[in-house]
Amino acid sequence: MKTVAVIGGGITGLSTVYYLQNLVKENQLDVRLILIESSEYLGGKIKTAYEEDFIMETGADSIVTRKPNVASFIEDLHMQDEVVYNATGRSFLHTDNQLKLIPEDSIFGIPLSIESLAKSDLVSAEGKVEALKDFYTENHNFTKNDSVGEFLEYFLGKELVAKQISPVLSGVYSGQVHDLTIASTLPFLLDYKNEYGSIIKGLTENRSLYQKTGESKFLSFKNGMSALIDRLEEELTSVQILKGVKAEKLDKEHDRYRIFLSNQEVVDADYIVLATIHTTAQTLLQDEQLDAEFNQLRNNSLISVYLGFDLPDSLLPENGTGFITTEGSNLICNACTWTSRKWDHTSRNNRLLVRLFYKSSNPAYESLIQQSNEELKQTAMQDIKNSLEITEEPVYYNVTKWHDTMPNYHIKHHQLVETLETKLAKCYPHILLAGCSYYGVGIPDCIANGKKTAESILDLIKS
Repeated sequence: MKTVAVIGGGITGLSTVYYLQNLVKENQLDVRLILIESSEYLGGKIKTAYEEDFIMETGADSIVTRKPNVASFIEDLHMQDEVVYNATGRSFLHTDNQLKLIPEDSIFGIPLSIESLAKSDLVSAEGKVEALKDFYTENHNFTKNDSVGEFLEYFLGKELVAKQISPVLSGVYSGQVHDLTIASTLPFLLDYKNEYGSIIKGLTENRSLYQKTGESKFLSFKNGMSALIDRLEEELTSVQILKGVKAEKLDKEHDRYRIFLSNQEVVDADYIVLATIHTTAQTLLQDEQLDAEFNQLRNNSLISVYLGFDLPDSLLPENGTGFITTEGSNLICNACTWTSRKWDHTSRNNRLLVRLFYKSSNPAYESLIQQSNEELKQTAMQDIKNSLEITEEPVYYNVTKWHDTMPNYHIKHHQLVETLETKLAKCYPHILLAGCSYYGVGIPDCIANGKKTAESILDLIKS
């Protein structure tokens, strides 16, 4: 009997053992599957909190619907009847101390058409004219390993990037656009540029990919995102799950590995998947040959603050999902989601629920991380007062700190991951890296990575 151990019970680790379980059954293999998670609960950054009438996601709040693997995954888990969609897709930027609509006919602030560019209230006439160079400027030098910020500026102009695209893209990928690669963010944009001669034209020709779900661009579940984790755990009937047990050390013995656990037990495994953040994988491997690459991978941080009010949701000034702040805003937060407006299921009696985000890219972050939860609540309330003119005290609040756990795909990221994969295959055959530290931050990307990893393990077992 072969043994496969997956270390890390986040969405990637869960997806890996889920698909592995299916493959083992399909191929009638004699394989033991073990999932090891240091926390008392599975899900990693997916965790739902319940308080009074409010449902709050302390981590990821939804799944992007446009990714092709989402629908089939939910169908496989028989969760179609539990799915809920966002109520509205309108988003704003808080700029010049006011809310301005991000053009709806756009993706990450990038116009899907000339009409979208022309109607934008965020960019001057001069900035719009500058963006038209995308239609006549050829790409001779950019590859997917180049900066997505430099790429977009070169063809769409600095103003459009600075005022409309950068705030959105930086918010999604937790990093400055000039430090992020095309490959790790929006690789299809380079394909469009090369195929159609224009980023905007490529998006126009393929706009159905980004608008096929209408305004329902995100989905969640009636009882919160933890419902997905609970269902996955229920499905893992052939997997030994160890929760609240930390993997502390790995030793290689001939063609197998020994995993030393915090409960003094030892697991012998033929194959290991490290579905953890990269710092944990580095600690487990303890190999100077890998440290050069591991040390260059980066994590960002995030503080999330929910405020729940005994006020009607109708007090919100606009019909939308929330806003992202731009440079020069008088707010401290990086973004604010109008949760009760975006997700009907999160507030049973239509009371106002908002969520504010404070990122490590924020100049105020170092002082914010030192604040108590009560102090962070006061900071968030001041931002709500300045942006939404709401001064009432919240009836409930929730603070979550994700410190040094959010991957940052900087300019060298893709190359570093490739080098790590090569070194691991040579020095530690049958140990695979998986998860958002390397291959994609969104839940669909993590699920896809879990499936790919499971298939790679199956290939190794068969060979």
